[in-house]
Amino acid sequence: MKEAHTPRKSVPPIGLFDTIPDDVLHFGIGSSFNAKKVPEILSLKREDISRITSVSIKSVRYDDAIPDQMKERLEEIANTINMVAKIFNGDIEKTTAWFKVRNPFLGDVSPRDMIRLGRYERLRKFIINAMSHNID
Repeated sequence: MKEAHTPRKSVPPIGLFDTIPDDVLHFGIGSSFNAKKVPEILSLKREDISRITSVSIKSVRYDDAIPDQMKERLEEIANTINMVAKIFNGDIEKTTAWFKVRNPFLGDVSPRDMIRLGRYERLRKFIINAMSHNID
């Protein structure tokens, strides 16, 4: 007996300009970027932010004196979070859960831990590849 096939959710393939997704979770863009929202969503500690952004723990701050490299890295991570949030139709709970749950496609490591362990680029490439191949 043939099993019933459940159609996959149709996700449009990622295009050249989709690497800067809509600001689904309202991080802000440019001068309005709220860098503190990234560690809040991913439950990251100051030590994690220091390691991820390669700034001293004493330099981790979220005011106008935020180190440029810290702000740039957190903007990159925010864009990646927004790409995932778009798949979940902007549902912050599902997006947050996806980042915190171990993923067998990532070696049974959570996306959040990949970011914490310095494997952000690998994670970003995995997400873009999955989106471009409509992997659900």
